Amino acid sequence: MDAATRPAVVIDNGTGYSKLGFSGNSEPCFTIPTVVAVNESFLDQSEMCSSANWIAQYNAGVMADLDFFIGDEALSQFKSSGLYSRKQPIHHGQVDDWDTMERFWQQCIFNYLRCNPEEHYFLLTDSPVSTPESRECAGEIMFETFNVPGLYISVQSVLSLSAGYAFLKSISDEDSVSVSDMTGVVVDIGDGAPHVVPVVNGYVIGSSIKSFPFSGSDVTQFVLQLLQERGELIAPEDSLDVARRVKEMYCYTSSDIVKEFKKHDKKPDKYIKHWSAIKPKTGVPYTIDIGYERFLGPEIFFHPEIYSADFSTPLPELIDSCVQSAPIDTRRDLYKNIVLSGGSTMFKDFHKRLQNDIKKIVDERVAATNARHHVEVKPVEVNVVAHPIQSYAVWFGGSVAASNPEFYESCHTKEEYEEHGASICRTSTVFKGMY
Repeated sequence: MDAATRPAVVIDNGTGYSKLGFSGNSEPCFTIPTVVAVNESFLDQSEMCSSANWIAQYNAGVMADLDFFIGDEALSQFKSSGLYSRKQPIHHGQVDDWDTMERFWQQCIFNYLRCNPEEHYFLLTDSPVSTPESRECAGEIMFETFNVPGLYISVQSVLSLSAGYAFLKSISDEDSVSVSDMTGVVVDIGDGAPHVVPVVNGYVIGSSIKSFPFSGSDVTQFVLQLLQERGELIAPEDSLDVARRVKEMYCYTSSDIVKEFKKHDKKPDKYIKHWSAIKPKTGVPYTIDIGYERFLGPEIFFHPEIYSADFSTPLPELIDSCVQSAPIDTRRDLYKNIVLSGGSTMFKDFHKRLQNDIKKIVDERVAATNARHHVEVKPVEVNVVAHPIQSYAVWFGGSVAASNPEFYESCHTKEEYEEHGASICRTSTVFKGMY
């Protein structure tokens, strides 16, 4: 059977989590932490072997290549055994350890998806600010190590936009107001390296991409910092995991931070939550109270100075700046379709707060323009699009894209790679020859 007749493999590698599955599915088959646990004792053993005993040295090297775990298994082995070291191949959205990344893909393909890579086309996702060399490395690994018949490396923000478009189209009527096309601003906030990316007719405006320094991992750190400053006794080896769970279960976005403080002070029994757990080393149960952390955690996106004095520009202002730096004839369409993507945009009422803050900035500018030039400028529509698939919007967009028959024509093939080399992966069509 031809590889083009089989569903393509879609892999979205994020800083915190990776989503794996096949094209045509509405949800990823697996969502696992992007973590690898490596047994480095074999590497130490390989170094200690004398050069004369090359067989023992070779065997130790082979075992080091084979003895590793990924995802939740890696975290479990890292916590329960002192033999394994924890490695994260992706930091701030960029792959900085390609050997570990190759091991991660190996387990994803053979142990999780259980498919033969030579029989499927592959779609990988890539950060909008990654280098052409990064795409080259990904292509080289896929074609050389896994011998894939075809590969397409897509920009995450474009897939997020297409996911929102496909979802809204699926729930809207044919006769209703037309759903926005592939023009919009993608606000991608995951576990690392948030970006605000303007996309016009499916093409990224590279010069207008903005970066926000705080991500989901910073919210986790801030929640943990607030708990510790208040004197809550959390097991040190379990502290980050507890803070992450507290963030995911209890945090929400407030419209007015002062009112939230008053509500918590007036009715603590109603708003203060409790978290119970067992210390992993001693087995002693403990309970912590969760109060102001519930709304102060996500607040770093709107008042970043409460977390760090190094950056004070709120996310709504950054999005407005991104749109204002785009071509003037596209700005109204960009404001009309601001799409959220990533797990850190899933906080309750996050999209409402973001829309209100951006609307306030835009309305003030319109009012100032009217007063200065004595004209009547048409009001600007601001719409922040939220949907239930935000946390895996990039993967869903990849699944939709790889389901189209045209996908196989757009892929780089093994034959092209053998003729031209890894340089075929440097260019991305959505940048219109930017590289």
